[in-house]
Amino acid sequence: MKLCPRCSSSHDAVGWTCPTCGFAPPLRGGFPALAPELAHGGAGFQPQAFAELAALEASNFWFRARNRLIVWALRRHFPQMRRYLEIGCGTGYVLAGVAQAYPEASLTGSEVFSVGLPYAARRVGKAELLQMDARRIPYREEFDAIGAFDVLEHIEEDEVVLSEMLRAVRPDGGIVLTVPQHPWLWSRQDEYARHVRRYRIGELREKVLRAGFKVEFETTFVSLLLPAMLASRLAQRKASADSDPLMELRLPNLINWAFESVMYLERQLIRLGIRFPVGGSLLLIARKAKVAR
Repeated sequence: MKLCPRCSSSHDAVGWTCPTCGFAPPLRGGFPALAPELAHGGAGFQPQAFAELAALEASNFWFRARNRLIVWALRRHFPQMRRYLEIGCGTGYVLAGVAQAYPEASLTGSEVFSVGLPYAARRVGKAELLQMDARRIPYREEFDAIGAFDVLEHIEEDEVVLSEMLRAVRPDGGIVLTVPQHPWLWSRQDEYARHVRRYRIGELREKVLRAGFKVEFETTFVSLLLPAMLASRLAQRKASADSDPLMELRLPNLINWAFESVMYLERQLIRLGIRFPVGGSLLLIARKAKVAR
């Protein structure tokens, strides 16, 4: 069910015009804007970040390896997924991977900044795309799974977002999350990306449980490459203020290939049940309880 952003009534109408109050959200760049006051940024938002990401993602080891881990986790925990929402879909790189893995599923991608949605539209033409504030998700019990991949660390009110996810997911559906870990890895890249936190060990699990979910799976990743990541972050702290904050993603081809190979090995170990005590990122899957009959 959709929820009208103006009167909060629920409906199943095609499109976003509310049958109760007649409200129709404005379009921004051709996409419905459900939080238009946020659509064009603020708080240091840099529109060029989407173009930079679009140019990096398809070839960079970290994005490629994270995509494969996410798709594996979705297939393992939500094999029959039919309706999927991604919060903060950015340029649509992850959404495109999900579309390939679930060709029959109905996909929705949301992004708070409208400038990112044309990139996603080019990558995933079949998906419904909308501009949305994750703190006000306009759905009730609509999706089998909701994904948010390196999104929650940008939002002060992350627990509000988790509560909104609980309402928007169907009974026995769930959420798939990735976040950066360890405050001691904080760097200029976090500042450039406008992160408000890197999660402490156990912090995301506690917040997910408080929201009302049951945690089903949790693992760190970017663990075998953690020494290289730490070295890069220490080097960034000593670098000049005008140095490239994305330099650790702009790697020579040979190093990029080597790092992707290490991430492939790490993913195979995770699939075998091995869990690493620390890692640059965390993957967590949680499920909403079924309604008692």
